[in-house]
Amino acid sequence: MMSRPGMRTTIPATVTVAVCVAILFCTTTAQAQTASGDNSAIYLYKGADRDQRLIAKAREEGTLIFYTSMATTESGPLAQAFEKKYGVKVQLWRALSENVLQRALTEARGGRRALDVVETNAPEIEALAREQVVAEFDSPHLADLPAWAIPSHRRWFSDRANLWVTGYNTGKVKREELPATIEGFAEPRWKGRLAIEATDNDWMYGVVNFMGEQAGLDFFRKLAALKPDMRKGHILVAQLVAAGELAVCLTTYSGNADSIKAKGGPIDWVAVDPLVGRPQAIAVAKNAPHPHAALLFADFVLSPEGQKLLGDMGRVPASRTQKTLLDQHKYVMVDPIKWADEAPRWEKVWNELFLR
Repeated sequence: MMSRPGMRTTIPATVTVAVCVAILFCTTTAQAQTASGDNSAIYLYKGADRDQRLIAKAREEGTLIFYTSMATTESGPLAQAFEKKYGVKVQLWRALSENVLQRALTEARGGRRALDVVETNAPEIEALAREQVVAEFDSPHLADLPAWAIPSHRRWFSDRANLWVTGYNTGKVKREELPATIEGFAEPRWKGRLAIEATDNDWMYGVVNFMGEQAGLDFFRKLAALKPDMRKGHILVAQLVAAGELAVCLTTYSGNADSIKAKGGPIDWVAVDPLVGRPQAIAVAKNAPHPHAALLFADFVLSPEGQKLLGDMGRVPASRTQKTLLDQHKYVMVDPIKWADEAPRWEKVWNELFLR
């Protein structure tokens, strides 16, 4: 029935009740989700007002807690750039990747809601995904990422890659001495001159996948016979190469070497074949206490602005909006999901070869 001018339109009582019930249900559901830490509605929202709403809500939350293994010389400026742009405070906790993983797992299993965002080696993030510590999320910047940066479950995305290159002390080794392929380092002349970061069993996994299992294992047996110096910590090995304590490290992160080189340190590196990379990943906590701020930070890191900042600091951003070493070399990228499935076997091989 159409209403005439001046005639009051009466809303049926059943409709009023239905609307009230719907509002009550939505409010109760939202409160229950917040209480339980279920942030999926926030993480997967794709409405036209997504960005504006996300920024406003993140500013209301005011802060976020960020765990990472990225050196504070890079993670600090990244956090500061985000704070300056959005006015949201970042509480940064930095440790080795294994410690980042352990802390996040321990807190989640204990029911402690502390973590908002985590960024470290993708295999460690994959372990958090399998434990349901991190959640599926969406970002407008995913279209800029290569296939290796996007797992099917979408509980993390790669924001950068760590590339294992051969770092060397420029006062102890001449560039022309270095072989073009990794097989050349199995020659006896390198005995007593080589180092490897002690946790880089996934580097071995990448090399073996590139060579084929038999050829790859044959190479690593020859390399192990040379008794390379095993040191733990990628920043540490780069520093030791620059200090001259180590002449050559086969598993130097290019970004770490570049940071020291930029300050005048006697270190350089070459990319011998195969150039092996490992995705680094960013993820948001399923039970994040500041979910809007967490998602906004992930957006920022994956954005062209955040990716350029990573590149400017010597890291290798994943986004195709940036030009990196991956555009200049043939490479093989470790698949974190396959690695997680096969890791026990290869860790055993690694330990038997290099850590006995």
